Amino acid sequence: MLRALYDWTMRLAATKHATAALAFISTIESSVFPIPPDVLLIPMVLAKRAKAWWYALVATVSSVIGGLIGYALGALLFEAVAKPILSFYGYLEQFDHFAEYYNSWGAWAVLVAGVTPFPFKVITIASGATQLSLVVFIVASVVARGLRFFLVAGLLYWFGPPIRDFIEARLGLVTTIFFVLLIGGFVVARYAV
Repeated sequence: MLRALYDWTMRLAATKHATAALAFISTIESSVFPIPPDVLLIPMVLAKRAKAWWYALVATVSSVIGGLIGYALGALLFEAVAKPILSFYGYLEQFDHFAEYYNSWGAWAVLVAGVTPFPFKVITIASGATQLSLVVFIVASVVARGLRFFLVAGLLYWFGPPIRDFIEARLGLVTTIFFVLLIGGFVVARYAV
């Protein structure tokens, strides 16, 4: 079954709809979706190495747009839902302290989450809820997501065939490592934020 899913993803990566799928996944991953765009970016670059930089750009721009959606969700839902609840229970002042602390380190939080398996959507929503400077958020998001996607695309561009051979020969191991990192990111998000 894993091989069939991998083969399907590789076939999708070679179609004319691959770029649109990558843009969609990159956008929703930054705001609400748990699966990172790497699941499409990697096979797309392996299928068409000459388009590696284009795919990295699409993933970066789409991810930043999705991050802005997450930021808006944090800002709008905080005022409408979270703030009245925090106020009712007497925790609004504590949140204000958290927001002040978060905004002091917000650019670093966005940078770290943007390049690691930490769920980026947690940071995008938190940035909106704490009203992190929008300019700081956008700049940090562009740098972090660009670094991540261009690094992945560059490694695959320069070392593509051996990496593809490694992935195909050890598909189970690669999938396990991917899910351990993904779940580990959510665990860190659960206990760090």
